[in-house]
Amino acid sequence: MNDRNLLRGVFLLAISLTFGLTSLNYPIGQFGRAGPGLFPLMVSSLLFLIGLITVIRSRFVERLPLDISLKNIAIIIVSLCGFALISKHVNMIAGITFMVFSASFAGRATYSIVRNLKIAAGLIAVAFAFQKLLGFNLPLY
Repeated sequence: MNDRNLLRGVFLLAISLTFGLTSLNYPIGQFGRAGPGLFPLMVSSLLFLIGLITVIRSRFVERLPLDISLKNIAIIIVSLCGFALISKHVNMIAGITFMVFSASFAGRATYSIVRNLKIAAGLIAVAFAFQKLLGFNLPLY
């Protein structure tokens, strides 16, 4: 079962079922008056659909071997933990910047400072939109 596409689909199905079934513990409500369980149920349903399509598609495309790089997994975990710590103790803009620049070491492409600045700027813009438009309490500055 060393098929990367199949394992991606199964992983998405597992995540969607975990969050979807957990969201059923909360009141769903209606579309006009949504309860706290409606949004996670909708998102997990869409993720389930994507996972199902991925599993079905994996039967029709060439099998790709799964290669696991523990170094890259460690880099991503460190970048996420660094994001959380820096966001808590400094601010979220510094945390996002750290996460983008450190996580890009796990990629296969060449390291590009300009690309990392563009990605960080986009993520910071999304965070500002969440803060200003949706009223999220984010420690951006």
